Amino acid sequence: MTVGTAKKIGPVLATFVVANNMIGSGFFLLPASLAGQGGVTAFSWLLGTILAIALGGAFARLARQYPNLNSPDDYVRPSLGRDMGFLATTLYWISSWMGNNAIAVAAFGYLVILLPIDDSGNVRLAGQIVLIWLMFAINLLGPRSIARFQSMCVIFGLLPIAVVLVAGWGSFDPEIYRAAWNVTDNSDFAVVFGALAPVFWAFVGLETGAMVAGVVRNPERNVPIATIGGILIAGVVYLISSVLMMGIVPAEQMAASSAPFALVAGQMFGAWAVPIIAAAAALKATGTLGGWMLVTGESGARAAQRGFLPAIFGKLRPNGAAGWGLFIIALSMTGIAFITVTTTVSGQFSTIIDMVVTLVVMAYVAAGLSLLFGTRERPSDRGDRLLGMAALIACGLLAYSTDVDTLVGALIVALLIWAAWRGFGRRRAEARERYRS
Repeated sequence: MTVGTAKKIGPVLATFVVANNMIGSGFFLLPASLAGQGGVTAFSWLLGTILAIALGGAFARLARQYPNLNSPDDYVRPSLGRDMGFLATTLYWISSWMGNNAIAVAAFGYLVILLPIDDSGNVRLAGQIVLIWLMFAINLLGPRSIARFQSMCVIFGLLPIAVVLVAGWGSFDPEIYRAAWNVTDNSDFAVVFGALAPVFWAFVGLETGAMVAGVVRNPERNVPIATIGGILIAGVVYLISSVLMMGIVPAEQMAASSAPFALVAGQMFGAWAVPIIAAAAALKATGTLGGWMLVTGESGARAAQRGFLPAIFGKLRPNGAAGWGLFIIALSMTGIAFITVTTTVSGQFSTIIDMVVTLVVMAYVAAGLSLLFGTRERPSDRGDRLLGMAALIACGLLAYSTDVDTLVGALIVALLIWAAWRGFGRRRAEARERYRS
């Protein structure tokens, strides 16, 4: 079934869909994570935006070639084969539900300010787990219910934050910003490149413009506009908020905070503003968590229907919710919460997003290779090869900026799931395809 032209969205709305998918938990916690390195990370935002544009251009070209794509397998398999289609799809799915833990960390980091409890590691662990299972329960009510919940969170969650971003420049102190320019023992160059991986967490979701190409009017023209426009909006918002906040609160206080926006609001307006901003940020992050759990449940169901995941992930409730798949995802997220808990919110957040970015970049590599190689029916032209090479260079720079242990861990995960696929899943999936044909 195709979406009627009258019901399709234009370039402006599609641009904001892409931007909204990127402006999530990173918006609320990355200022604290980056404060431990300094204001020089503004250049990390600039470079990260450029890399995101390179990757966004590749996905926009793939959307033109495969207008009905809704999974990495759709554009990977024609060029690179079924095994690479499986790897790209599975790595992207794993990175999605692992990334949900970072959103839970951000949400409870703000929520704890509103509750009469301390901010210890055990309390944060328990709070994150409660949020995970609460969003699981809401998702069981079906996609329509979680969409309504997310819409309410966006509306009421972003308005107070927007006030801080607009009014904050009156409290900006250039001396505070200069004092926090580089608070490490490393060179500016090393800090800028070292911060690329956490910064790029903010741009995960840039591919969603390609994934919704089927509901966009004139996708050949409008998907590239939406993708690049959404990346630019997100990049500008993140850069402005990061610079602003590091010029209001000293770096040491910012880095230790579990709720940097609330900290800044208190500095600007007084103690009365802290709970308001904390509630708004917690609401927005919680809505994002619920929405991304819906995405991971549905993407897991599609992967199961292709034979990439066990069939249990593809079982849907009558209301459309991927009940058992979401249950397994919530269990897995609970395990990640236990494994990654640290003494600070920003430390736990950074640990999770470093691994997630590495996994998703490995999936993005497949997009660059698909454009570079083309297919027998659709050989790559000069534009395809240039965009594919630009995407691969972007992925290479992101891998270069990643800690060696994180990179090795991601490679081990990729090898293990590929070995499991080869040993247990491939024949079953091929038999399923032969039966369907």
